[in-house]
Amino acid sequence: MISVRKMQAVDVEAVSQIEAAVFSQPWSVQGFLDALSLENTIFLVAEENKKILGYVGMYVSLDEGEITNVAVTPEARRRGVGQSLIEKIKKEAEANSVLQMILEVRVSNDPAIRLYQRNGFLNCGIRKGFYDFPKEDAYIMIYRKDVELLTKDFH
Repeated sequence: MISVRKMQAVDVEAVSQIEAAVFSQPWSVQGFLDALSLENTIFLVAEENKKILGYVGMYVSLDEGEITNVAVTPEARRRGVGQSLIEKIKKEAEANSVLQMILEVRVSNDPAIRLYQRNGFLNCGIRKGFYDFPKEDAYIMIYRKDVELLTKDFH
């Protein structure tokens, strides 16, 4: 059974391995440790049988959250890990009075885009040339609980 909990320093090695496997410009172990030490961050891991399958991170500034990364190990994809992480980060955001969350996603990352859309994120623009290796545009996606409630009837 997959569970989602707050990331701890002991998780950072496994998380950085996932990061390196998934992203072309991965965060370092130290980058995760530095982020965990800040008061304005929320980092979560999804695990099963004491093995970390994925993670999500968010910086919080007043009532806004910026989701930094969402990653799931390739072998754990299509098992609901990403869904569990997004559901939990939304609950954590609400508990921390975050009214709006924003993220960027590669325009070619259809599975992630669908995941975010299923969870109430709306595409609100493009950042040209945002990603390197390979160079690619990013969609800017925003989640607001009040907007999700208003648009739920239309889906």
